[in-house]
Amino acid sequence: MAENLVIVESPAKAKTIEKYLGKDYVVKSSFGHIRDLSKKDYGIDIKNNFTPKYIIDAGKKKLVAELKAEVAKAKMIWLASDEDREGEAIAWHLAEVLNLNKKNTKRIVFNEITKGAITKAIENPRDIDENLVNAQQARRILDRLVGFELSEVLWKKVKSQLSAGRVQSVAVRLLVEREREIFNFESISFFKVIALFNVSDKKGKNVELKAELNRKLKDKKEALDFIEKCKLSEFLISSIETKPTKKSPSAPFTTSTLQQEASRKLGYSVAQTMTIAQKLYEEGKITYMRTDSVNLSEEALENTKNYILQKYGDKFLKPRKFQTKTKGAQEAHEAIRPTSMKENVSTDRREQKLYELIFNRTLASQMSDAILEKTTITISISKSEDNFIAVGEVLKFEGFLKAYGYVNEDEEQEESVLLPVVVENQKLEYKKISAIEKFSSASPRYTEASLVRKLEELGIGRPSTYAPIISTILKRGYVVKEDRDGINRDFFEITLVNGKLDSKTKSEIANAEKKKLFPTDIAMVVTDFLVENFAKVLDYNFTAIVEKDFDEIADGKMIWFKMIGNFYTDFHKHIENTVEKAERKTGERDLGIDPKSGKKVFSRIGRFGPIVQLGEGSETEKPQYASLTKSQHIETITLEQALDLLYGDGNGRLLGTDPQTGKPIYARLGKFGAMVQRGSLSDKDKPDYAGLLKGQSLEKITFEEALSLFKMPKDLGEFENKNVSVGIGRFGPFVKHNSKFTSLKKTDDPMTITLERAIELIIEKRDADEKKLIKEFPEDENLKIIKDRWGKPCIFFKKKYIRIPKEINPEKISYKECLGLIEG
Repeated sequence: MAENLVIVESPAKAKTIEKYLGKDYVVKSSFGHIRDLSKKDYGIDIKNNFTPKYIIDAGKKKLVAELKAEVAKAKMIWLASDEDREGEAIAWHLAEVLNLNKKNTKRIVFNEITKGAITKAIENPRDIDENLVNAQQARRILDRLVGFELSEVLWKKVKSQLSAGRVQSVAVRLLVEREREIFNFESISFFKVIALFNVSDKKGKNVELKAELNRKLKDKKEALDFIEKCKLSEFLISSIETKPTKKSPSAPFTTSTLQQEASRKLGYSVAQTMTIAQKLYEEGKITYMRTDSVNLSEEALENTKNYILQKYGDKFLKPRKFQTKTKGAQEAHEAIRPTSMKENVSTDRREQKLYELIFNRTLASQMSDAILEKTTITISISKSEDNFIAVGEVLKFEGFLKAYGYVNEDEEQEESVLLPVVVENQKLEYKKISAIEKFSSASPRYTEASLVRKLEELGIGRPSTYAPIISTILKRGYVVKEDRDGINRDFFEITLVNGKLDSKTKSEIANAEKKKLFPTDIAMVVTDFLVENFAKVLDYNFTAIVEKDFDEIADGKMIWFKMIGNFYTDFHKHIENTVEKAERKTGERDLGIDPKSGKKVFSRIGRFGPIVQLGEGSETEKPQYASLTKSQHIETITLEQALDLLYGDGNGRLLGTDPQTGKPIYARLGKFGAMVQRGSLSDKDKPDYAGLLKGQSLEKITFEEALSLFKMPKDLGEFENKNVSVGIGRFGPFVKHNSKFTSLKKTDDPMTITLERAIELIIEKRDADEKKLIKEFPEDENLKIIKDRWGKPCIFFKKKYIRIPKEINPEKISYKECLGLIEG
């Protein structure tokens, strides 16, 4: 029997710690929190100083019993949950639920899971910090009160099943305000002028010198006039300015900067980054990953210094101590860094990439500045007062760039431009001069990383809350994260080559979006309602002030229930007043009058989402409704677009009449997404439907494209005496043969696919299925044992996959055993 019981919050952490402790220690996991606030009456006794009512989760009761049994056997209990407020609260809940005696219970904390850190923690135990527990408890209770009461108001005044939150709603507000900036932004065109000059190098070989005009030209006329002047001008190098410059490394990672850099450099989402970092921490490879400090311990500084000296030499060493600029940062904590100076720690590709990012950033923070020489060449134009400017950089000393390429969190490193050797007063011959029309852009939509950065700048949330905030607003349908295709945009280009001026209109894809956060219509309506009725709660400064109050509680300078009481009294009165007096909000927007029926057309939030409506509810006839497409918003949809959706008795956008059947053809949203429909919903005969192909949209599909979709399914010929056809289904284009379906590849066009290509796909699918097949049963041809997409054996029956337990051999499993697993 072990004398010591160590309780941590995760099994992975328990496994790592167990390696460093001897046989006298047993390490168990609580699997996170073992209890939470009850849902009944908010789980809070509001009248009794907001006393929380905690209940043990049903799924944790067995675990609690096991932990109690272990406690009874141990002489000393060590609570070793994480060192932040959440970890302190977990330790406190364990002490309460397991009835731990203070005399034989110790609280230990460590910033990294290494033998030295664990040993030091055991040598320096402490009691549970009640102030940290109260700070976490205050956050949990305040968020429960605000979230539950605001959500109930939204159900009554906007739409049922909506949710709100103290930080969640503020984050959504940021996205909504940015989206409206983009909606209201009016792009202005201008012309950028680029010149390419021929220059002879030292060997007499022609090289290119690229320069840009020192100002933007406002319109086509000014651009044409300028190019005409260039036609008659001489070009001379009027000055060459060379000056040394330097670039300094960024501080070691905090939670926020790691999330941002992993997003930019590795393409990881905030949640992904935290999951991988948690694993690296629990395996003892990095320090604690929830921190807002940029400090490095003396030991870490010494280890990093020795590594730099050994690998790069003393020229590359520059010891630094960074200071945190973030509001409310806890300087006692440490930045995220490796626990030892090992370059490779994992065979998992994603883990290793994130580790390398942390390793190199830590290394770079203690390295010399990069020394560069910046050269600016000014080129005069004889017929104009303007100048062309060429700027280039030469890297003289790599410094920290040898370990870490990025300079700071704000920018991607630009490729250096190498300039040819030139002298002052040197005449230049132009190779080509181009004036290209450009367009001003609105502020970009937020990515996960840039939203985290903004929240941190405003002092909203803390390192442990960034990932949950984003996960919550995505899960609750206030935000979608996606790529969006750009639009085709024309631009004008004027070029001067060999004294000849040419101008033409070109096209480009503009405003394409990748992994951006888009607020939904419901987010906009809810934000408007909350800002109008709960301005204080939605105020950015107020949200930041509340975070400071939590910090004051953690420092023992404020009583937690008094802080909540000061806020809640007025807040609750305001809730009651809003329920009684506030008008219902649906985001309704009057678009105009339908010239066909004379009825009003609206856009608004309906029962199942954003819709357009023809006619008012007070009319004798029932109003008519149509859902908006994915890219449409109730705030920006036009009357014409709304009528397109509404016409045809809710059938969607009328494209034309099928010349063969005489039936109307519509584009509309169906149960499973965008589709085209032949025939009206009011016809006696059922309408025909066809799904849209990738790249087609409801707003842009043409009548001819829609007609071609109704030619599906199309016969291609025969293979093995069975018919082969191509069609479009719920999951995309497919080939059908012998009652079996094969999906087309992304590069295959269902409209033009040949029989030969279809046969290739059929055989390819057949071969893949044979490799997956483990066993069949004569009793039922629909029941098979196959390998799933991860190569693991499973039962496949009626389009369902049933896992086979490890103890059963999939090759020897009986039909009866399969039925048992299917039923059980």
